[in-house]
Amino acid sequence: MSTVTLHIEGMSCGHCLKAVRQALQGIPGATVDSVQMGRATLQTTAEGPTPEALAERVTAAGYSATAEVLDARHP
Repeated sequence: MSTVTLHIEGMSCGHCLKAVRQALQGIPGATVDSVQMGRATLQTTAEGPTPEALAERVTAAGYSATAEVLDARHP
C-alpha cells in the first residue's frame, strides 16, 4: 500500500470538496482517506492507479493537481 497526497489548486468551497471526492471515489485499487481544501489523501494498492493518474482525475474535474507519494509499503 502507498499513501498518496494530491496537492490541489482551485478549491474554494464545499462544492469543490464534493467534486474532488466524487472524482476520486470508486477507482479500483484506491481508497480516499480525506479531502480537504487544497489536498486529498488516498491509499493505493500495488495494482491501483499511479499517482499521476489520480492527479489527472482531479484535473478532469476542473482543478489543478500534483501528486506526492508519502509512504510506500511492501508486504
